[in-house]
Amino acid sequence: MTQRMGFVLTPNFALMSYASAIEPLRAANLISGLQLYDVVTLSSGGHQVRSSSGLMVECRSLAEEGQDFHTVFVCAGGVASDWVDSDGLYGALRKLSRQGVRIGGISSGAYVLAAAGLIENRDFTIHWEHATLLKEAFPNLSPRHARYVIDGDRITCGGGVAPLDMMHATISERMGSHFARRVSDWYLHTVVSEPTASQRGSAAERFSTHHPALLTVLEKMEDTIEQPLSRTALAQLVGISTRHLDRLFTSETGISFLETYRSIRLRHAQRLLEQSPLSISEIAFATGFSSASHFSRALKSLTGKSPGNFRLKFPHD
Repeated sequence: MTQRMGFVLTPNFALMSYASAIEPLRAANLISGLQLYDVVTLSSGGHQVRSSSGLMVECRSLAEEGQDFHTVFVCAGGVASDWVDSDGLYGALRKLSRQGVRIGGISSGAYVLAAAGLIENRDFTIHWEHATLLKEAFPNLSPRHARYVIDGDRITCGGGVAPLDMMHATISERMGSHFARRVSDWYLHTVVSEPTASQRGSAAERFSTHHPALLTVLEKMEDTIEQPLSRTALAQLVGISTRHLDRLFTSETGISFLETYRSIRLRHAQRLLEQSPLSISEIAFATGFSSASHFSRALKSLTGKSPGNFRLKFPHD
């Protein structure tokens, strides 16, 4: 009753995410003394794939390995240019799906699934760093803020060490919670997170404040990057005056309301510049700036660099 588990690696895949996904399966085999899982490392063309840390991994061809998989995961990292439809990747995944194979995405793997049309009307998640990029590319899709999501024959995970939690759930589903706990203990994974647990530290940790009204405003700022809200609207949100809101920013963060909001938007824009093929003008509008020139001046004021300095992967801009 061996389950064949495939892992499709894309260029610059996240090595930690990959290891966190395959190692629990190896441990399950060792602890049980049975071949519960057959782990097969794949690429769209059967060639070696380099991880983000430079390690080269031998792979078999996805198209040539047949259909006898229980699950096939796409393990991705890097930037959007690494997730292209090379060697018929998208078509091969769609074919596997039609054959009843469960399809998954790890780290930014959900972007590949979205591009292949495999997560329409599905619950899914993606690494928080790539969530906005996915929403920009596929406006009809909305990833959940979760460590992993299992929705029938789709299974997605935010990456990092979250695959340990996802595989705990997968092994538990097949072998029971007691056996899955033995596997997790093998890796000192003593605290298994719920699937809905956050991918990131709390807003209190990110912004170094515990003031409840200010935290609500800061989180709202992060959620309204494309169409920034006014000071008045955010003050009304938490039931205080605009003057009181300004005092909170000064006393709790040492940075003004406007400077904080602009910094949040520009840091987000920087990630889009580094990761996405969107034009500078498109990124400017996606982060609430009225023009590309206005955006460029603001970014240079904050970072000392122009937008073009962040576009090493996309020189056409």
